Amino acid sequence: MTAKENPLILIVGVCASGKTTLSTGLRERGYNARSLAQEHSVSPRFWMRRNPDFLILLDCAYATIQRRKQVSWGLERYYTQKKILAHAREHADAIVVTDNFTPDQLIDHVEGILNNHGIYPCDRGEQYGS
Repeated sequence: MTAKENPLILIVGVCASGKTTLSTGLRERGYNARSLAQEHSVSPRFWMRRNPDFLILLDCAYATIQRRKQVSWGLERYYTQKKILAHAREHADAIVVTDNFTPDQLIDHVEGILNNHGIYPCDRGEQYGS
C-alpha cells in the first residue's frame, strides 16, 4: 500500500462479527473507516466498488453470532455469507477472528494492525511522521 492521507479502511465480515462496532470505534479515533454489508450482496466483488486502501475481513463462529445477536437463520445462511465473502478474504489486508474480543479490545487490536501498516488517524498523522 502506498502512503496516502486519510486512507479508506473498509471492513467486511459475517453478520455480528463486529463491523459496525469496529468502524464506529475507528472513526471515533480519527480513521476513515467504513463497514460494508458485503455478506448480503449478490456480488462477491461488491466490496471492490468502494475502492478501499485497506481491506479488513472480520470473521467469527456461528455460535458467537448467536451469542451476540438474535438471528432467525441457521448454519446454511452463515456458510452462504462466508462463500460471498471468499473473494474479499482472498484480497484482505487483514483478517481478524473476533470471537474472543470485547469491543474495545477489537478496536485496539485493529488499530495496532493499522499502525503496523503505517496507517494512522488522519487527525494525528503528523505526530507519526506521515
